[in-house]
Amino acid sequence: MECASINGMGLRERKKRETVQRIAETALGLFVERGFDAVTIAEVAAAADVSVNTVYNHFRVKEDLVLPPDEASADRLAGIVRAREPGVSAADAVLAHLRGEIRRRARTVGLSPGFGRVLPMMLAAPTLAARLRDLGAQMVAELATLLAGEAGAGQEDPVPGLVAAQIGWVHSLVFGEIGKRTVAGESPEDIAKAAEDLLDAVEGLLGERVRTYATRKES
Repeated sequence: MECASINGMGLRERKKRETVQRIAETALGLFVERGFDAVTIAEVAAAADVSVNTVYNHFRVKEDLVLPPDEASADRLAGIVRAREPGVSAADAVLAHLRGEIRRRARTVGLSPGFGRVLPMMLAAPTLAARLRDLGAQMVAELATLLAGEAGAGQEDPVPGLVAAQIGWVHSLVFGEIGKRTVAGESPEDIAKAAEDLLDAVEGLLGERVRTYATRKES
């Protein structure tokens, strides 16, 4: 009975993931075709063959269908830094993570197939564009809080916030470069090369204090 229960939970979880993926992919197709603001949740539900309540059970608001919280998270930069290995600084952790995503052509940096059609749709929708802008600021704030906690910095110490802002600037710069080239219709290979070249240039410009700040100590 216990084995059957475990198998049953596994099947339910798999079906849930499949439903979530089907809803998201259906919604994205409709948004790209007709525009984000022109499509209703009821139309997404009908096209995905689910109820409106099912859509809202998995996606709190319409914008989550394009920018799911588990992928477009305010904790992104802090999470990368939190997971760094001993001997790695906060800035180097983010630089290395970005390089890895670029080389994998990851969806998280907009290098997955078909993103060239998705980005213009996102930028054309005021609520999505605003959410993207707000997300960048939230990422920097979360990172600043993490760095201040690790350093034991007081509220009046500006350094954690300044370092977080520098790291956030690099992150935004890379995303901006990818976005600009995506809208221009460049190939993912060319975009990835340009993004890595940009990282090389930025890495050489960052000051030593930023590059070495919050280096995780060996345990």
